[in-house]
Amino acid sequence: MSRRTVYVNARVFTAGEVEWAEAIAVDGGTILAVGTEDEVRAAAAASAVGASAAAPDAPGAGETSDVDVVDLDGRLVLPGVVDAHTHLVMMGEALGRVGLTDARSLDEIRARLVAAHAAAPDAPRVLGRGWLFDSVPGGAPTATMLDEVLPDVPVYLDANDYHSCWVNEAALAELGITRDTPDPIGGRIGRDAAGEPDGMLYETAAQQYAWEHLAEQATDADRDAAVERTIAAYLAAGVTGVVDMAFDELGLAAFRRAAERRGGTLPIRVVAHWFVANTGDEAQNLAQVERAVALAAEVDTPWLRIAGIKLVLDGVIDACTAAMRHPYVDGSNAEPIWPADALEPVVAAADAAGLQVAMHAIGDAASGIALDALEHAHAVNGERERRHRIEHLEYVDRADVARLAHLGVVASMQPVHADPAIWANWAAMLGDERADRGFPWTEITDAGAVLAFSTDAPTAPHEALPNLYVAATRRSALDDAFPANHPEYAVPLADAVRHATRDAAYSCREEDVRGRLAPGLAADFAVIDRDPFELGDDALLEARVIRTVVAGATAYEAGSRLAEVTDGAERAVA
Repeated sequence: MSRRTVYVNARVFTAGEVEWAEAIAVDGGTILAVGTEDEVRAAAAASAVGASAAAPDAPGAGETSDVDVVDLDGRLVLPGVVDAHTHLVMMGEALGRVGLTDARSLDEIRARLVAAHAAAPDAPRVLGRGWLFDSVPGGAPTATMLDEVLPDVPVYLDANDYHSCWVNEAALAELGITRDTPDPIGGRIGRDAAGEPDGMLYETAAQQYAWEHLAEQATDADRDAAVERTIAAYLAAGVTGVVDMAFDELGLAAFRRAAERRGGTLPIRVVAHWFVANTGDEAQNLAQVERAVALAAEVDTPWLRIAGIKLVLDGVIDACTAAMRHPYVDGSNAEPIWPADALEPVVAAADAAGLQVAMHAIGDAASGIALDALEHAHAVNGERERRHRIEHLEYVDRADVARLAHLGVVASMQPVHADPAIWANWAAMLGDERADRGFPWTEITDAGAVLAFSTDAPTAPHEALPNLYVAATRRSALDDAFPANHPEYAVPLADAVRHATRDAAYSCREEDVRGRLAPGLAADFAVIDRDPFELGDDALLEARVIRTVVAGATAYEAGSRLAEVTDGAERAVA
């Protein structure tokens, strides 16, 4: 017979119709009651008595001592955050690399890389992540800039948006990239005026050359360590569920091993979208969809489930690789990675199979192509309930916002990508008029579309509370010296929490399972040490998660052995 736990003396934000409560009763992995302390205690006691009556010979039958009471000392309780767009293995790997987001000059970037190499001189490579284009002279990184300080060891540096990779000459040599190496479909090898590789790999060139090479060098043990770092980091941030947006065979195997180590379960709920690349061959593209269909039937547990496919239609605005309807300020533009004629059969096939389709579309041309493909799927497969998604939508045409709502497509967006501290280069590429409509969250919700928040870690910090801060204020969680970035698009804190919990659960078809604190739903929640609803939005920057509960069990508790394990995982990769 499972024990009941009553959490009392709390400020419980439910994300439901009745927003606030003061206590929660949990029975096993499920919420039994939410309400006043008296109501919740009574429900737990009645449930315990009922269970005893149903099993009169069980130990303790007829007693109510199997109800535990936890006093939360007036703390805020939120539904467990569902990070609706993340990259799990990549995030764990990133936690072990040199962080460069706050290195705001070439000298600082190089100093950190030199220090990392000095600390581990026998390491075969120097790996970094998170650099910003406007931290590099002219916004134009080159291999020579790295060779001047690290000429003899390969250096691989993923950009903050993870859509390009900056490497030195030693890395180019290791990858076998020369002036004769062709650009892959949907990508580009940066070249100097003489046609020689200049050290930049854009879009699929980064994926197919740098990332695949590094993946080949990594072992299962490396990936297992990355998975454990990611799980620990998310639990410490109050995140109880995630949606991986580029699952592949290696990631699937790593998470299966993680579940095996725990007897078939995980301490965090994982929903995944299978990555489908544009090979240029329709049969090969459709074969990838068929693999996703098979896996969706095979991998379907409460802890690990494959829900659909992921397609990357374009790049990013910072590198001028997002597909726009009108050129960038410098006169350039980018073609979509998935042209309409290649995209439509893949989307239609996935839709016909009942898979969710998630499409990365940052530029307005790309989001238009995505919506066209979904309209085509509706036409060929008939009308029925669907739950497709478009990821990012950083700059979207007004007319397409209305189409998004009409088609019932979820807008999956990342507040941390609108942080003013990383805004300047993004805005400069578009020009003021377009930048003024960047990340238009309230436009999307006003149109009636569902908005799900996430972080896209490791392209941005994975922590949930700073993400909510940017959503609620349009101010920087990285540097308070910057003014608010188009505050007219900020959302009230209560709505921001709903977008990160209730609506994020909706985005993966689990709104009837989790995402709110209500009887019958999963007992997934986080306890926060200060209350921004009472103290103001700024409290989100100092607030800390002190307990994370997943399926009724405490998966993280500050100051406990669980926290030591989390801290140890992070120290191991510092």
